[in-house]
Amino acid sequence: MKRFITIICVFAASCSKDITETNLKFPLLNPVKPDANAGTWKTILPLNAADFAPANPPAVQDAAFKAQLDQIVNLQKQISSSDQQNLDYWGAGAVLRWNEILRELVAKYNLPPMQNADGTYPIPSAANPLAYPYFPFANPPYAARAYAYVSAAQYDALVIATYWKDKVNRPLAFELDNRIVRILPNPSQKAYPSADAVVLAVSGAMLKLLFPGEVAYIDEKMAQHRKARLLSGIETASDIEAGESLGNKVAQSFIQRARGDQAGGAVAIVNGVNLWKVFEENCIAINEIPWISQESPKRPPMLPFFGRVRPFLFDSATLVGTIRPPAPPSTRSEAFKKELAEVKYYSENPTRERMRIVHFWADGVGTYTPPGHWNAIAAETFVTQNWSEVRWARAFALLNMALIDASIACWDAKFHYYNPRPSQMDPSIKTLTGLPNFPSYISGHSTFSGAAAEVLGYLIPEEADRFSAMAYEASMSRLYGAIHYRSDCSVGLTVGRKVGNYAVKRAMTDGAGR
Repeated sequence: MKRFITIICVFAASCSKDITETNLKFPLLNPVKPDANAGTWKTILPLNAADFAPANPPAVQDAAFKAQLDQIVNLQKQISSSDQQNLDYWGAGAVLRWNEILRELVAKYNLPPMQNADGTYPIPSAANPLAYPYFPFANPPYAARAYAYVSAAQYDALVIATYWKDKVNRPLAFELDNRIVRILPNPSQKAYPSADAVVLAVSGAMLKLLFPGEVAYIDEKMAQHRKARLLSGIETASDIEAGESLGNKVAQSFIQRARGDQAGGAVAIVNGVNLWKVFEENCIAINEIPWISQESPKRPPMLPFFGRVRPFLFDSATLVGTIRPPAPPSTRSEAFKKELAEVKYYSENPTRERMRIVHFWADGVGTYTPPGHWNAIAAETFVTQNWSEVRWARAFALLNMALIDASIACWDAKFHYYNPRPSQMDPSIKTLTGLPNFPSYISGHSTFSGAAAEVLGYLIPEEADRFSAMAYEASMSRLYGAIHYRSDCSVGLTVGRKVGNYAVKRAMTDGAGR
């Protein structure tokens, strides 16, 4: 029987600066069920696994392949403390770690540009990402889109990789050479193509598209992941090369989709023209008070056309005809005045518990945003399930497709109704958290949270009540913070749950079971 060594970081001082103490706390991935049938699961994009056939692997008798086995033997003889750290880090799971890396990038780039000397605001440019303002501004809709594309691409790539693992049926490296030690658990029983390499390649390709100023950092993470797999004793260089090739091919399909999903047209100003003015004019035309930026100088609204971005789970007709909520209380009505008075009450009467809730769910500038917060909550819970890598990917894909579609539905409603914020209507209202620069109805936090709770409650039914309570608390945090009316929050939760239910319906038919 082969030895199985668990390597841990003993002294914090020896840990890489890129791997924080929080990142090291997760156990090694050792799933209860390998999900060997995942090659039959339904992909998100209409991809045919036969179109992604890897090259034939080298024969185990070939001298070149034996050299690959020798390479692993020699590497394992020279394992350093940093190598041990790296093995422990990536051994917790490829999907988990790349999700963390994505969240860190979102937080780094979640910074709104400062105004120019003339009072105008610059727009980040993908063509020059390292010039100020840095591209991207990873606001909540952008972040939700990033989480969705990376997670969905990981899932499809792993489904196709599992299909080809069964076809090729290559034994694991330590099974082919008794000099090789299996240092990590082997979630898969077959080596070619490497599942970890599939994830590192597809994640790296998507992240380079989404964060073009971080190519060197992403390459560094990919190299660390690649080395961990070679040291693990599970896969050879050819297994890893085949996985990376497959991952890159799948990434191209998602990159093509991303370039045509209309996200590039979601900005407020094009060629100096203020395109969002039509929303304000439509609002005035029906005798309603339109939203006005409360920043000084006034900042154009954030992504006013994001509601036109192509969803993952439904079409645009469904968005407008089924998901878009009814109008909020008229700004001239008694119902509106009552809601405004309630906001003022919470503004003037904060309690310690309500302030805790406001700050816990704030997710403002410099954080990984509300969608990222739900990704972190999900990751902490998924770890307890001992899932396979492909099931991790499926769960994140379902969650993040719901979150991007929730942001599309939310921004559609915001700019369809163009409702003013409470502090605009009553300047005596002092907000207890940051005031977002876009219309009020419906609450983004509420919509994100309703969608996330719906999906997570389906995936882990024993935790459904906890997720629902968290979503309600996240929603109410915006009322307690005096930046949303109650109807923004309650309707946002309802819309989010509707969106989440589309992800649940997909999950019920993708062949993976619960």
